[in-house]
Amino acid sequence: MTDGEALQFIDNRVGPQRAIAGVDFGDFIVWRKDDVPAYQLAVVADDAAMEITEAVRGADLLLSTFRQLLLYRALGLSTPQFYHTELVTDSSGKRLAKRDASMSLRELRNSGADPEELRTLWIARGP
Repeated sequence: MTDGEALQFIDNRVGPQRAIAGVDFGDFIVWRKDDVPAYQLAVVADDAAMEITEAVRGADLLLSTFRQLLLYRALGLSTPQFYHTELVTDSSGKRLAKRDASMSLRELRNSGADPEELRTLWIARGP
């Protein structure tokens, strides 16, 4: 891989995607200092080990797919199809994420939330 190389894939939600190495993304960590694989390598290895043919990830990870394409290629692995879904957000549009201590299903359950009501709210929200 050299800077300036174009990488492409078709996302099954947003369509054709293209990025230029060294312009749209640069070097990235594959092994962390605490001696564990970083996300990019871990997700590629997991996809391969589970023989994933269609990977669904959040839209915030779309750019990471180009890094993963490089790893699939370097490791001689088959590349799955990708679908980057919209993120689940709160009423103000802020994404719900564990790292931000967002409301989890466990917390909702413990607070007495009704599962049917939650399903109805989710369906009414739409895609």
